Amino acid sequence: MTVNKRPITAEDLKKINIVKEPHIAADGEKYVFIQTIVGEDLEYYSHLFVHNLADDLPVQWTFGKVRDHSPRWSPDGSELAFVSNRSGTNQIWMMSAAGGEPRQITELKNGAAEPIWSPDGRFLLFSTPLAANEMLASESDEEHNSNEQNKPVKVEKLKYKSDEKGFHKEKRTQLVLYDIKKEHMEVLTDGDFDHHSADWSPDSRQIVFSANRDENEDRSNTLDLFIIDTETKDIVKLTNSTGVFSMAKWSNTGKKIACFGHELEYKGATLNQVWIIDPLSKERTCMTLKWDVQIGDASIGDIRSSHSNPGPMWSSDEKHIFFTASDHGNTGLYQMDMQGEITSIHEEENHLFGCSYHADLDLFIVGISDPSNPGDLFKIMRKEKGKVRLTDINSSFLKEIHLSIPEPILAKAEDGWEIHGWIMRPANFEEGQRYPMILEIHGGPHAMYANTFFHEFQLLAANGYVVLYTNPRGSHGYGQTFVNACRHDYGGKDYHDLISAVDHVLEHYDFIDEDRLGVTGGSYGGFMTNWIVGHTNRFKAAVTQRSISNWTSFYGVSDIGYFFTEWELGANVFDDPEKLWHHSPIKYAQDINTPLLIMHGEKDYRCPIEQGEQLFITLKYLQKPVVFLRFPEANHELSRSGPPSLRLERLNHMVEWFQEHLHS
Repeated sequence: MTVNKRPITAEDLKKINIVKEPHIAADGEKYVFIQTIVGEDLEYYSHLFVHNLADDLPVQWTFGKVRDHSPRWSPDGSELAFVSNRSGTNQIWMMSAAGGEPRQITELKNGAAEPIWSPDGRFLLFSTPLAANEMLASESDEEHNSNEQNKPVKVEKLKYKSDEKGFHKEKRTQLVLYDIKKEHMEVLTDGDFDHHSADWSPDSRQIVFSANRDENEDRSNTLDLFIIDTETKDIVKLTNSTGVFSMAKWSNTGKKIACFGHELEYKGATLNQVWIIDPLSKERTCMTLKWDVQIGDASIGDIRSSHSNPGPMWSSDEKHIFFTASDHGNTGLYQMDMQGEITSIHEEENHLFGCSYHADLDLFIVGISDPSNPGDLFKIMRKEKGKVRLTDINSSFLKEIHLSIPEPILAKAEDGWEIHGWIMRPANFEEGQRYPMILEIHGGPHAMYANTFFHEFQLLAANGYVVLYTNPRGSHGYGQTFVNACRHDYGGKDYHDLISAVDHVLEHYDFIDEDRLGVTGGSYGGFMTNWIVGHTNRFKAAVTQRSISNWTSFYGVSDIGYFFTEWELGANVFDDPEKLWHHSPIKYAQDINTPLLIMHGEKDYRCPIEQGEQLFITLKYLQKPVVFLRFPEANHELSRSGPPSLRLERLNHMVEWFQEHLHS
């Protein structure tokens, strides 16, 4: 271990600062970003920081025990709108670039989000949840103060809950127009539909947005683009309900719209593409069809729950579109010309997780993380090589700790496919010693382990473990055929990919003790952990997190189960329950002998806790070695954005479980 450096700990969650959401001001001389911390009271706090590019350091603009986010500069740079919970609920606030205290713009009962300035600076567009025929109401209204927790929830739809929002309570996200000068609000959209991902036309007259406004919306998973005229309220549909289209952005002249999307050819495993749409003729052209790469950020880490997606970004002359894409464990920045030729702007072994573009200056402010840094902000000039570091947010923390730097591996699967991954040596590594190893399996399954910072992996390495993590078939980053290859075959070749990677490192690294292997994963990774221990006894300990154990019940209890099960397994409970049962790890419970720790959030609506309960009760009845750990107030995002106190508990219990079973 490096002299004077200590191993990382679970408690270091409180020392890691997270930066995200950079946005450049119109003058190109400054940008704003969000910095999030975990306070000593184990609560999240986030604040606005502004950095003048002529200065060495950014300046903190907001303070207190609050969560500020989603900052947007006014077109003239004089005002900064943002979302804050400082009034108790998320509302739109504004502050002057000249200084002074933030002032509250909205006081809505249901809160407000996603502020977007009109190009002429006259209006602010935002979103808010509303029930049918519900008027905009103040958060101080008597109805808001009533105890809604004890009221029954009336359910009439398939889509009545989500892991992100909980029970929807018949509310839908509507777009609201706020007149800055008149201080007047007007609801633009209506109906039993959600509206989001909006963008203004250059003339400030029209707004393009995404929604599923089909009559059969409750059973449909398509997403269309629409244009609404802010004066007449007329709505025009741009796409034809054949796929999923979002993140639409107008070109500078308003003659074209770029967006991300696909036509569900491979259901949820379909690669995103960049499209250009003529808003008048509605002619739609896929520009990246020949590029076998996932558009957008598919990288997975555990210190940020989501990445702000800039969507497609137009050059000022409309000859190029810029976007992020994920390829072979990296997320980079790319440009495409109008003939579909794609070249890289930033393509390194790291994770570009945020981006803001200034068209007139050809300037990008981006967030970049790698395995040795949780993330900082950098300046990139499109026509210049390299990047310029703007922040060094975690310098003090990083000087304290020893980090294990991942080494890439390339394993051969049984059928010859190449499986990409990484191996990390323990922090106290010494030649000639043999160490236990833990296999980590990501969720999704259509996601991607990447060259990004992962606190959990560093913690396991700090506690004396070799850490192996890979991207088996089903993962993004390796083309359409690869990401689609696990569908209808969960527990098949994807399982063998993981075992092949384990065999590969055991063959090539003599410091791994093959008799002390552990395995863990969450969501799909939890499913695969359950599957592995039901099909082999070579792992001596396992931790399954927010997992799937029984597809026949998952179909009816998950917020996505009724379509995800058919998409991924190719069957439902009516037509082929035998197939669902065949792919259910609980079917093989009698063969599970590996000590198993089951960890599950009680408010997980993606993989509901009954999945963990079923597996625990079955294994306990069979007198198998199993422990069940339930996390109150935690949803599916426990490991990334769950309550900090529970995140610490989760990490500590995981380490203790492996210490007990792999070091005895």
